Amino acid sequence: MYPEQFRASLEAAAAKREENIRYEPGRMTADEKEAILEKYHPDHKKDKFVKLAVGKNKGEPVPEELAGMLQAHSRLNGNTPDLDRPDYDTDVLIIGGGGAGASAAIEADKAGARVLVVTKLRMGDANTMMAEGGIQAADKPDDSPAIHFIDAHGGGHFAAKRELLSKLVCEAPEAIKWLSDLGVEFDKEPDGTMITTHGGGTSRKRMHAAKDYSGAEIMRTLRDEVYNRGITVVDFTAAVELILDTDGKAAGAVLLNMETNELLVARAKTVVLATGGAGRMHYQGFPTSNHYGATADGLVLGYRAGAKLLYADTLQYHPTGAAYPEQIFGALVTEKVRSLGAKLVNKNGDVFVHPLETRDVCAAAIIRECGERGMGVKTAGGAGVWLDTPMIEATGGKGTIERRIPAMMRMFDKHGIDIRVEPILVYPTLHYQNGGLDITADCMTAVENLYAAGEVVGGIHGKNRLMGNSLLDIIVFGRTAGKNAAEKSKSTVLSAPSLSHVNGFEKELDRAGIKTELVSPKLLPDYTRKVNQSK
Repeated sequence: MYPEQFRASLEAAAAKREENIRYEPGRMTADEKEAILEKYHPDHKKDKFVKLAVGKNKGEPVPEELAGMLQAHSRLNGNTPDLDRPDYDTDVLIIGGGGAGASAAIEADKAGARVLVVTKLRMGDANTMMAEGGIQAADKPDDSPAIHFIDAHGGGHFAAKRELLSKLVCEAPEAIKWLSDLGVEFDKEPDGTMITTHGGGTSRKRMHAAKDYSGAEIMRTLRDEVYNRGITVVDFTAAVELILDTDGKAAGAVLLNMETNELLVARAKTVVLATGGAGRMHYQGFPTSNHYGATADGLVLGYRAGAKLLYADTLQYHPTGAAYPEQIFGALVTEKVRSLGAKLVNKNGDVFVHPLETRDVCAAAIIRECGERGMGVKTAGGAGVWLDTPMIEATGGKGTIERRIPAMMRMFDKHGIDIRVEPILVYPTLHYQNGGLDITADCMTAVENLYAAGEVVGGIHGKNRLMGNSLLDIIVFGRTAGKNAAEKSKSTVLSAPSLSHVNGFEKELDRAGIKTELVSPKLLPDYTRKVNQSK
């Protein structure tokens, strides 16, 4: 049950529910979208960004928290392990144990390469596991990859690298088949036809899902396949620097055992960065829907080695993060809730935005409602708006919520809120790293033999991502990275291993006059309370 302070607003939402179900809010025009984003979206707060002083993206803005990590000192701090005596020797080194890393490992192993996966938590502890709503693919008669491309390109403000987005949409149907053949249990009609729904910004129903735990189901299947293939996985081990050979090719990584703090060396002919996102950087103080290890490590490792970033100044703030209760503040409330019929209403019970506008526009509209307009519901952590979940049962029939979004129902039920009869309070949460490492269509970065896949990559989605395209990109580009890294490893001859690029980066920091006590990569967030020692 909600506290008394919310009672008047809850009653207002209930009183207008039938009217709001019938009301169809208009879509914003392109000009209206640009105006609301410019004024309210966090990506447009120029005082929260810093221009880089070193590296391939010198002079370009990135979030100030990310700039701190990109322009920090190496964790090695002169403590260089013996690169000529590797602890691991492999063909393909995959850094990251989420969906992209697992997909890459499966395909590289299938191609006959020796594969090593290292992950700083456990295999599967990744944003993939936490994805809920579904995965897009144009595999129905009224749809096509071309229509999927148009939706995604427009949703990303026409900024995507066309060759990457084209690959994403054209290989989507095959990605669904690949996952299904591996054993992913997608939602299906009694005759076996896959159930598909709309997502924000989509013109066709192409969202394939497994209830509202799609990512967990996909990750379960991929993880099982990795283990069944006997691929070597080293848990609780983070990469802290990439190793290059004297010709500048990726040649492995220096690893840190997270339990013993021992430095280890992994030699490899090719490397795949699949380290995921950056939500635990908490840009601009936002809560996050991300898993514990999402701290932009891959951006730091790649950048220090000479890779270029693309759109690193663009983040996705999912419009519906839980705003109450405090125990789940920032937790993802899947977009599928809105695709099933729930609408966003303010404290007076009024619908103020189309529920399936693109995520950045919805997020900006909520920020405006809770800020300038003063129409948010006040909470201990700030404010939120109602996502009117009882509309789902009113339009889809009794039992729809339990059948289609059972994880959502359970999450709130633990806190005494029955989303079948009461709405839920939401506010934008830091969700996705739109920008990342710049890659070619074969997944290689500007550093030879260094590949990247998944959320660590920039350019696939442009400057905003549509729901369901992230679970898709980890499959499409994870598989591509694994295949190409394995093939490249067959002809790779490495020269002597080196960390000279790390020393060179330190000198560049010094020349730029950067004074900092920070070291990177961050590895894990720090939530310890800072105690005033002067008392």
